[in-house]
Amino acid sequence: MHHISQFPEKRKVDFIGLYPQITVQMEKRVVLITGCSSGIGLGLAVRLASDSQHRFKVYATMRDLSKKEYLLECVRDCHADTFEILQMDVTDQQSVLATTEKIKEERVDILVCNAGIGLMGPLECHTYDTMKKIFDVNLFGTISTIQAFLPGMKQRRSGRIIISSSVGGLQGVPFNDVYCASKFAVEGFCESMAIVLQHFNIHVSLIECGPVNTNFINNLHASDPSDSQLQSVDSDTRSLYAQYLQHCQTIFQDVAQDTDEILQVFVEAIEASVPSLRYFTTQFFMPLIKLKLQSASGSEYVHAMHKFVFSGSKPKE
Repeated sequence: MHHISQFPEKRKVDFIGLYPQITVQMEKRVVLITGCSSGIGLGLAVRLASDSQHRFKVYATMRDLSKKEYLLECVRDCHADTFEILQMDVTDQQSVLATTEKIKEERVDILVCNAGIGLMGPLECHTYDTMKKIFDVNLFGTISTIQAFLPGMKQRRSGRIIISSSVGGLQGVPFNDVYCASKFAVEGFCESMAIVLQHFNIHVSLIECGPVNTNFINNLHASDPSDSQLQSVDSDTRSLYAQYLQHCQTIFQDVAQDTDEILQVFVEAIEASVPSLRYFTTQFFMPLIKLKLQSASGSEYVHAMHKFVFSGSKPKE
């Protein structure tokens, strides 16, 4: 049974014979979402702001406000009291702290850490600054955002923290070394934090996404086969990378999910009475994940993933 303070909503109470048709206006659940200029962040902001029961007040944040027009177009028919766009750069701690002061309700009930970028290609092609940026956005941006809003949640002993994660945070993926490292770190951070936050009635949920048909691919820093840095890499690695790119194309064609499918999983985590630590948007990669957990040495997983990517075998095989 949810506490009203944790899940505020509009309710109509009829005290028969005493105060007929007294309407009690309950507060909306305040949601802050990072990375709302496109993809999952944009879709979730629109979905919650458009809730037919007006249960949510959504603060959609993005680093670059010049990208807000499409989001505004998507919510143009929403009520003004359910939605607001704020500028926030998760890699700038002062920007994050300044955002906490702009929340009119002076609280956030549901924090969705969605901002993220990818990096793909042979390790030799990545500069230090590029690799550092991946961690600044995916890991430290997530940590800084949670750090800013966590004290209020602890004080109220109520809250939900939802992270856009990835199956790449649970299993190594070739030519995604740095991206997976950043997501592995996020997984360890959130799992550790969840243990303590149980005490404060704060739930942490990781949404484990596979390939998604969003603009994430446009935010992906990938080594182009014609790139001069790639040309300086040994021929065997270049050949393997070419095979991997072909594998990616096949995977996206066969199993990439639409944003709506992913959003439904986020909503499930938001509405669950006791949210899980992890939600999987697809079962496609589960055989590989289970193999990794079952084989303590890790060797079986490495061989299976190599076969899956470079020999075209299915995960179940």
